Amino acid sequence: MILTKRLYLTEAQEKDIEIIMEMEKHKDNRDFVWKGTYEEHKEEIENDDYLLLMIKEKDSDDTVGFVLINLDNKSERFELRRFVISRKGMGYGKEAMNALLKHAFEKLNMNRFWLDVYPDNTIGIKLYEGVGMHRDGILRQNYKSERGLLDQIIYSMLKNEYYQTAKTEK
Repeated sequence: MILTKRLYLTEAQEKDIEIIMEMEKHKDNRDFVWKGTYEEHKEEIENDDYLLLMIKEKDSDDTVGFVLINLDNKSERFELRRFVISRKGMGYGKEAMNALLKHAFEKLNMNRFWLDVYPDNTIGIKLYEGVGMHRDGILRQNYKSERGLLDQIIYSMLKNEYYQTAKTEK
């Protein structure tokens, strides 16, 4: 479990899959995240290389989002595959992102935290840049969706950058 001031992130259970699928399909999220089937989400829960975490409010125990992480322990990479916040505008995204960065670098001892984002996901881009992630480049027309061929912007943070940022914020 990962704790923040207002949230906790806990491993998803099979009973959470329907909630995850609803968040993926919601009009505010559907253009920005890949939508998995029930079976695919079940496999993610069961696969040790993935972490599927529910983001919940401490006070109410309400689900406010989820995150899917792919861990590559051999290469010390932490890939944020999906990140959805259902209650927008409350700072939950930034709070959860900072907790994930801390978990990746301080608890799991990863060297690289990375993700990709579509160029029209301006809220996500603002969040990733706001927590200090580096824009590595663009994979042009890299993903074919119902919206057409989409570019993907790669963002990352390295362990030394995380610790340098942490030092300057103190």
